[in-house]
Amino acid sequence: MKKLLLTLVFSLFGVLSFAQIEGKWKTIDDETKQAKSIVEIYKKGDQYYGKVSQLLIKPTDPNCTVCKDDRKGKPILGLEIIRGLKKEGDEFTGGTITDPKTGKTYKCTITKSGDKLNVRGYVGISLMGRTQTWQRVN
Repeated sequence: MKKLLLTLVFSLFGVLSFAQIEGKWKTIDDETKQAKSIVEIYKKGDQYYGKVSQLLIKPTDPNCTVCKDDRKGKPILGLEIIRGLKKEGDEFTGGTITDPKTGKTYKCTITKSGDKLNVRGYVGISLMGRTQTWQRVN
């Protein structure tokens, strides 16, 4: 009986950890294929947020001078670029992602595939956007 219960607990843990996106992720530019930064995704309440925890390429401007909201003029290092994602089935959606290079904010959906995240930013419907693949940092 104990073995059965232990197997059930480990199986449940495996299923729960499969869909988790919390942790550090290396961002890969979808156009240049270069690693740009490390983003740390964390949970506050029932929502997920992400901030730039390390810059791998020195930006032209170290501050988000082109941002249009409360992030305007703030340093990119430490900047919260993902806000308000909620887990819905196998995806994390309903939040936004901000591109510090352009200052634009997009709707965001994230799906996980092994040690990779597919991060999609879009305007309007999900078909009109771009997807980046981020890699887990150990």
